[in-house]
Amino acid sequence: MDNTQTLAATAPVAPSHWRAPQLTLRWWPVFLRNLLVWRKLAIPSLIGNIAEPLIWLVAFGYGMGALVGTVQVGGENVRYILFLASGSICMSAMNAASFEALYSAFSRMHVQKTWDGIMNAPVGLDDIVLAEMLWAAFKAIFTVTAILFVMLALGISHSPKLIVAWLVLAGVGITFSCIALIFNALAKGYDFFTYYFTLFMTPMMFLSGVFFPLEQLPGVVHTIANWLPLANAVALVRPLFMDQWPTDWAVHALVLAAYTIVAFWIALALTRKRFAK
Repeated sequence: MDNTQTLAATAPVAPSHWRAPQLTLRWWPVFLRNLLVWRKLAIPSLIGNIAEPLIWLVAFGYGMGALVGTVQVGGENVRYILFLASGSICMSAMNAASFEALYSAFSRMHVQKTWDGIMNAPVGLDDIVLAEMLWAAFKAIFTVTAILFVMLALGISHSPKLIVAWLVLAGVGITFSCIALIFNALAKGYDFFTYYFTLFMTPMMFLSGVFFPLEQLPGVVHTIANWLPLANAVALVRPLFMDQWPTDWAVHALVLAAYTIVAFWIALALTRKRFAK
């Protein structure tokens, strides 16, 4: 065996990109750094995040709601404004988390090279990805909280179970943060995110029971829609707005948990692969 073969045989094997997450509490300074930077733009960010969902709510909830009147949910007639509000707030959590985990995270990762600078300190890539996921989820719950206060002011719902809905929406933000980070790891530029919004998020908005009951969908489409993350989020949140406990809540929660775990693992592996180049 010559020297080349000897070196090849003794060379360390690179760890797999798909190895288990190696997480520590060092994600917190990264999260705090994002918070301190964002704090300067908190008010414009809040206005931008809640303006669109409130326009949807007013235009469709009050405009179309006057024509539709009520919608049947589980054999019960529900005001359309309440039906739409409980779905659109899930959509808002999805949009806020996705936007932050795509455009903002990509800017820090690729354009500004902030991640490279952070990794010069004793902070690992896994902790940075975790911090970005939790930061995007925080932006989602921040947006959702503001919208909830507006809905309370409009008298759309005063159910005490809205506190539980708030906790569910925090989980929804985490789920969609993880999914969006997959596309962040794959992106070469901002234009790539158009595929995510056009081919994934937009169809899901219309197939998840946000604007009309899922029962109105054709059989096969209905079956597929039941497994979409947004549909399961709506199934958990809508009954809480109606002052009811969701049926099959464990199934819906498990579906969201599965999306979260699998998506985070894939996003982490793809991000490791990207930085290994």
